[in-house]
Amino acid sequence: MYYIYILILFIVGISFGSFINAFVWRFHQNQLSKKKNKKYSIVNGRSMCPNCEHQLAALDLVPVFSWIFLAGKCRYCHKKISISYPAIEIFTALIFIISFIYWPIPFNVQGITLLVIWLIILTGLITLGLYDIKYMLLPNRIIIFLFCLVILQIVVSLIFFDKNYHYIINSIVGFVVGGGIFYILFQISKGDWIGGGDIKLGALLGLYLGNGNLAILMIFIASLIGTIFAIPLIIRGKLGPRSHIPYGPYLILATIILTLIGVHLIRLLNNHGIYV
Repeated sequence: MYYIYILILFIVGISFGSFINAFVWRFHQNQLSKKKNKKYSIVNGRSMCPNCEHQLAALDLVPVFSWIFLAGKCRYCHKKISISYPAIEIFTALIFIISFIYWPIPFNVQGITLLVIWLIILTGLITLGLYDIKYMLLPNRIIIFLFCLVILQIVVSLIFFDKNYHYIINSIVGFVVGGGIFYILFQISKGDWIGGGDIKLGALLGLYLGNGNLAILMIFIASLIGTIFAIPLIIRGKLGPRSHIPYGPYLILATIILTLIGVHLIRLLNNHGIYV
């Protein structure tokens, strides 16, 4: 059964990855349009090539495999389709599987319920991270939707899993710390270091993590990951002192790490005299 669950999560994850690709492109097209265009509708729009906008056939829509079969090109206009499309599909599937393998809560009713909510939140976070990478923007509508999901998780935990008022207080502290640190940086730099979207995302992720110390650790891990990615670009001259890089994906990666192995990481830090 274990490997059946893995297979199911792979199929679900790769399908959600395909949805993320379509959503990000359509959402951006709608943002560019002065009037809403039905063909870019998330719900009613038909799948199309991002280059020529030709409607795609069923054989063109199989995640990853269609891209490989078509050699990374559109069947109709023959223009290249970015490798980011299958990469996001595979990445989403892998993160779904990793979430299942490293889920820190036993697989009882509580554990399964919170895992399902996490996978939905995770889909939204990957969507947000991809949008930030492509367009250097963290849309308010996606962040608000994720806030609703996180609040739903908090309510479900309070009602069904015997959480007390300390849980709410800790979540609020995480919200204040996660957003507050970025707000201070935003004010000090007058928006040069941090964007307004990062403040909202920091608050969202702090609320989700439900702990002020974890919010600080999230920011530290995100900065560390960002530095690791930035160093090769600086060495190759592709990144300068005034270059802008999206910070959202690093915060999201840090949150994924803390969600799945945060308990072990905190224990490791505590063993070395660093208390979180």
